[in-house]
Order: sequence, then structure tokens, then C-alpha cells
Amino acid sequence: MPTVEMTRHLYRFFPVLENRAIRVPAGSVADILRGVDALAPGFSDYVLDERGALRPHVNLCLNDTIVIDRKTLSDYVPEEATLYIFQALSGG
Repeated sequence: MPTVEMTRHLYRFFPVLENRAIRVPAGSVADILRGVDALAPGFSDYVLDERGALRPHVNLCLNDTIVIDRKTLSDYVPEEATLYIFQALSGG
């Protein structure tokens, strides 16, 4: 099963994911995000817009490659991969 890792500040909103290995069945990036959402309801709403596309402030990397398909999230995540979720921080 693929592993999902994310920036630490996301745990503030989804504490159920903190301090645990996040592993979900292999599939498309969209499938992976649905798997994380099953563990922490509301997660996909936080990283996806109303059309199911990645929000502008969120980036995904599959191992060491940025996920290019931000609209349909069709990139395949194989069994031994790691999907990294990065959310930009801003402020002033």
C-alpha cells in the first residue's frame, strides 16, 4: 500500500492522522485522497475544490516527482510509492 505524508500543519486540522503511518490502497491520486478522507472526514474538501481539482495552494509529489494532473488527479500511485501533500503557508 502507498504511504501518504503531509506537511505538519495539516495535522492541526486533522489530528486523527498525526503520529500514524497513513497507508491506503494503490490507485489514482484521486483514489488515494479518497482513502485519506475515509480516515479523516473532510480532508479531501480541504485540499480539493468544488470540482474535485487540487486547490491552488496545495501541491502533491509522487515520490520525487510533482503531480502534473491537478484537475482529474489521474496519476497512478503504485504500491510502494509515497504521496507527499504540501500546502503553502502565507501571512504577513
